[in-house]
Amino acid sequence: MYKKVLVPMALDHGISQHTLEVAHALSEDGAEIVALHVYEMPQGSVSAYLDKTLVAEGFERARRQLLEKVEGLDGVTAEIVKGHTARTIIDYADSNGIDCIVIGSHKPDLSDYFLGSTASRVVRHAHCAVHVHRRT
Repeated sequence: MYKKVLVPMALDHGISQHTLEVAHALSEDGAEIVALHVYEMPQGSVSAYLDKTLVAEGFERARRQLLEKVEGLDGVTAEIVKGHTARTIIDYADSNGIDCIVIGSHKPDLSDYFLGSTASRVVRHAHCAVHVHRRT
């Protein structure tokens, strides 16, 4: 059983509630569960064409969606951070004493074999236990 569990949540996928359920099942009584959304900032030349207020509004909208998803869930704390998804999940786990990451994954397709999905990158590089939940 784990004392501090991280549940990365992609707000546009429908698997978040399932990964939170898995996190609760794997947690000991009184464990802390952190629901984390990584907000990826626009990259490269795209960022030059976007209004800063538009980007700030997108971040705020994502923060509200995350809070809605965890509203009323006991023992779950919502966190939103900016960064590259896989690297930020791993860094957050390392710097916050996470013992287990529960991450959702889709069925891999051909592009995942060449590039790798977020879940596969987290599995390969995390320094703690990682449980991957695939929706059936």
